[in-house]
This record gives sequence, C-alpha cells and structure tokens, in this order.
Amino acid sequence: MLTPKGKRGKRPFLLQLQLDNNKLKLLIRSVNADLKKIMIDFKTLSRKQLIEWITSRGHSTYRGRQIFAWLYRPGITEFSQMTDISKKFREELETIATISTLPYTIKETSADGTMKYGFTLSDDHIIESVLIPEEDRNTLCVSSQVGCAMGCKFCLTGTMGFTRNLNPAEIVGQICAVQEDLQSMNMGTVNNLVFMGMGEPLANFENLITSLEILMDDLGLSVSRRRTTVSTCGLVPKIIELGQRIEVNLAISLHAADDETRSQLMPINEKYSISDVINACKQFPLQKRKRIMFEYILLKGINDSDEDARKLGRLLRPIPCKINLLPCNEAPELPYKKPANNRVLAFQKILRDMEYTVFIRTSRGDDISAACGQLANKHTG
Repeated sequence: MLTPKGKRGKRPFLLQLQLDNNKLKLLIRSVNADLKKIMIDFKTLSRKQLIEWITSRGHSTYRGRQIFAWLYRPGITEFSQMTDISKKFREELETIATISTLPYTIKETSADGTMKYGFTLSDDHIIESVLIPEEDRNTLCVSSQVGCAMGCKFCLTGTMGFTRNLNPAEIVGQICAVQEDLQSMNMGTVNNLVFMGMGEPLANFENLITSLEILMDDLGLSVSRRRTTVSTCGLVPKIIELGQRIEVNLAISLHAADDETRSQLMPINEKYSISDVINACKQFPLQKRKRIMFEYILLKGINDSDEDARKLGRLLRPIPCKINLLPCNEAPELPYKKPANNRVLAFQKILRDMEYTVFIRTSRGDDISAACGQLANKHTG
C-alpha cells in the first residue's frame, strides 16, 4: 500500500498478526502456568508421601523410592534423566508431575564473607536466606514464610507483615541452590542448618515437618539431625508437637525474663506467657547431652541490666540449656540501640557465674542487611 506521496505505509494486517502472536504467547504461558498448578510437584513430598502417591496410581513402593532417590541428585530437573525408569513411565510422569527448581536471583556478599541469597518465587514474592561460612562449617539460615505475622518489635521481617507460607519445595530449594553455589566455588557443603530466617517456622508446621523429613532423609539431602535447629518465638502447642514428630534441635527466641517486658517486645507473649514457654520446654524430648538454646537480644536500657541477667538465670534453672546473647543489630526503621560492649560482657559474666554456658553472637553480614533480624525483602518494589 502506497501513501499519496508515494511512500510505503504500514501494513495493518502484519501489525495485527504480530499482536495476535503476542496474545497467543501470553495465552500459552498462562495455560502452562495453570497446568503446573494442576500437576503435582514431587519436590513438595517427603519419601513417604511420594511412595503413597505412586502406589495410589498402581505402581510399586520400589518405584516411589526410586524416583525420590533421583530428585535431590545434582542437576536433575527432568524425568527423562531418570535412566533406570522405563521410558513409558517417564513419559507418563511428564504429563502428571513436575520437578521444581529454585535458583537464586540475587546474591550479595558481605565484607566478612557472609552471603545473602534472594529467591524470586513463582508468584514474584522474594525470600532471603543467609550463608555464614566459617573455618569448620557452613551455616545456612533458612526462611519458612514470606514475611511474618508475629510482629516482634525488634525484627525488620516483622515490619513486612505476613504474606504466605512456603511449601516444602520452596524451603528445601533454598538449601539445594546454596549447595550448588558452594560446590561451584569449591567451598564444601551446607553442614549446619538453622530455621531462623524470614517467618515463624512453627506457624508453617506441616510444611516444616515435610521439609525436615526431606532434608534428613538419606535419599534426600542427608542433613544431620544434630546440626539442624528450629527456632520459635514461642508457639507452645507446636513446640511440644515438634518434639513428638521429629528429632531436631530447638531454639527459643526469649528476649526477656519477665512477661511485662516480653509482651512489649513480642506480641505472642500475650497468648503464650513465659511460664507457658518454659513448661513446653520441660516437655520437649532431649537426646543425651542435648540442650535447648535460648536466644536473648540485648536492647540498651530495656532488657540488659544486671537484674535482667539474674532474672534470666533464675527463670532457666529447670531447663538443660545454653544461652545465646545477641547485641541488637540497629536499623533506621527501629527505635532500639545496641548496649555498650562492657554491658554485654557484664551480662554474660552474671550468667556464667550462675554456671550457664553463654555465647555472644558476633554480628555477621550487617553491611548487606543479612544480620539477625535484618531480613526484610528490600529488593521488593
């Protein structure tokens, strides 16, 4: 088509075809996303759950075990890679199931070597986990929720509010991605896990249990139970159930030795008081020579006095425990200040004189907002 001036004009039918192709691509993407929602993600299942699903479709227990053994091998993303399973069965699996992956989309490295990983989920929410490399181990701090509903006043994650729980594939996927990254850098493997990232693990209880079963399974990631710790702000019924369901280390975010102070800092204390938490700890099953870890953030002028230390010592007397002191990580968004170093040491000495094992946690990764209480999804938006 020529314009009156003899110039070649646009071809409407070609533009329309291009628009139609774009619409078609969007439609195909949408259909594929819907299909994935219908198909089951095998990485959301423990070995037992996967075997139950496989046998419910008429296949053997052996087949379920065989598939589970493939899922956590490095680089396995397709059923076609499972070479000891018949081609017919692999093709069947491709129509009804998926194998998800969770690659990290953001990585920051602190001056002290701490690494923060950001993971963009399928719904575009971002979660973070933190790797703390040390001479004898690599500790990974794992997230269990997008945001957190607990609202602890000293924690930036609490300022985000709660969005949703992570499923087991999203929890375990963090460990898998960091493992692969460590191996690519010849830095060994993740050998110490702490559920102290974004979210309250016990508020996502069933997904937590399934994740722990996958992580500790010899055919899964084979993580040591002795090197896996679940932290909670004090969901009392779930503390007891956790001990009944799986063997794992327990850490309690206590942060005050009296109800008045703790309620000001942690809203959960209005529902489950300090005495409720202590009673739950008494019921938590401990293996020989194992102790519960009590986390205590030191906030200048609020919970860091000599009397606070003595109250804490008296409170924990009935519990086999260790105490981890965390000098506050300051943030512009929060009103709290870190006590002076001599105040922290005096607090520690009082507890040590009462014959407790007391650590002072050195802040790591604060220059990349990766220190304790600083995970707050700053990449969002």
